Amino acid sequence: MQKLVIGIDLSTTTCKAIAWDARGLLVAQARAPLGLSRPAPNAYEQDPEDWWRATQQALKALIPLIPGAAIAAVSIVNQRETVAVTDAEDRLLRPAMLWLDERRKDEVATLCQRVGHERLHRITGKPHDWAPAIYSLAWLADAEPERFRRIRHVYEPHAWLVRKLTGQFVTSWASADPFGAFDIHQHRWADDVLGALPIPLDSGCFPTAFAPGSVLGAVTEAAETLTGLPAGTPVVAGGGDGQAGGLGIGVVSAGTAYLNLGTAIVSGVYANTPLVNDAFRTLCAIDRQGYVLETSLRSGTLLINSLLKQFFDIDVVAQPDSLIRLEIEASRVAPGSAGLLLLPYWNGVMNPYWDQDARGCLLGLSPDHGRAQIYRAVLEGIALEQAVATEHMVQATGEPVHTFVAIGGGAASRLWCQIMADITDRPVIRATTQEASSLGAGIAAAVGAGWYQDFASAAQVMTQDGETFLPNPALREFHRELLALYGELYPRLRDLYPRLARLSPGPTPALNQR
Repeated sequence: MQKLVIGIDLSTTTCKAIAWDARGLLVAQARAPLGLSRPAPNAYEQDPEDWWRATQQALKALIPLIPGAAIAAVSIVNQRETVAVTDAEDRLLRPAMLWLDERRKDEVATLCQRVGHERLHRITGKPHDWAPAIYSLAWLADAEPERFRRIRHVYEPHAWLVRKLTGQFVTSWASADPFGAFDIHQHRWADDVLGALPIPLDSGCFPTAFAPGSVLGAVTEAAETLTGLPAGTPVVAGGGDGQAGGLGIGVVSAGTAYLNLGTAIVSGVYANTPLVNDAFRTLCAIDRQGYVLETSLRSGTLLINSLLKQFFDIDVVAQPDSLIRLEIEASRVAPGSAGLLLLPYWNGVMNPYWDQDARGCLLGLSPDHGRAQIYRAVLEGIALEQAVATEHMVQATGEPVHTFVAIGGGAASRLWCQIMADITDRPVIRATTQEASSLGAGIAAAVGAGWYQDFASAAQVMTQDGETFLPNPALREFHRELLALYGELYPRLRDLYPRLARLSPGPTPALNQR
């Protein structure tokens, strides 16, 4: 009988259930879509029950594809910085607030002042930015105080699915950590941070956090009926999808960085100690021992898809062939995009500037520029930003980054991978699997099932490299000059952004998208 593990990957738009064997080969997969609600400008919500329904749907579709297989364990990886709350009877109090939700922006300064900016950064590893979900709780305390006072359970998606599968109120270090209220040194909830909320919360409201790879419980008979997973199957602690993606491509030591070309552009390197610096955010790695130093740009494929839709009426989801044609056109444009330079701060900038007022900029437009030049400028702008972020990280840590391993939907673009290699002046290896986050969950499940002694051993066997894109040495000097020019853009614009923000009206309310 073939033995398999299952990695559940609950992202923002999809739940994937994938069966992996002991060599890290994908045996079967199934998925289910997730809806996204926008009840107000800059507000993004989901019903946590939809997380569970999508998980049920994906698992029910997967199990018949692996008849006769023995499922050794299942593990979960999840969208990060998302929060759901329930009352004393564990009934939902409101929809979950997602990592995209910007209503929490105004809470950052107040909470940082209460705890102390440097102290908060040191405890949680998270710099002065609105990404962590703790700021969603701060917003709820201010905006919905009566509802907030009824909170008795606080969930992130990992804890929610574990509760549904096992009945236990528990989670993983690597899923609790992105919340921004978790002590990354002691691996426990930070009472000082929770107590600084406008209406303080007790750590007892949060799931007990265990090391990744730990068995958190077993699938109940009720969950078996709903999902098809055999009752008694061990449920193993996984982690956030970012850290899991790094694990799923074998980033378990220094020198190599994962590069997720997804909705956001996320890159991370492995560290043995919890270094803290404004050049990155620090998270618990899924290997139980180390840490991930992560850079992030919120404007990734989200920016590309939005720009193409709004300016060129190209829907890349409904018209995939149009993107292929555009890639061909852009590949014929010389590096430098015919004098166009793009600053990709459509949703503000995180590391190293941490400026939520920053916005995008397209410099050098002329009548000679068309969609091919603009599209290439977007790809180059994101690559230039990644080059800046990587150099800041290298300077802050003293550790070199030799190679990127690319994952995510954007990694399917050979043009973008080559641009990344040329501009960062580092080889870019395209991962063999584009389901690296689920494979990271599979590796955690394999460790929890006892297949491997530790995560490094599991990753060595279960991950493989794919196509490599080498930087073009003939373009090295050109890109150094381009990077120097790019590096001057934000410093010159920095003082203008707050003035522009004061003059800008609020966004037009968006329709509900489900």
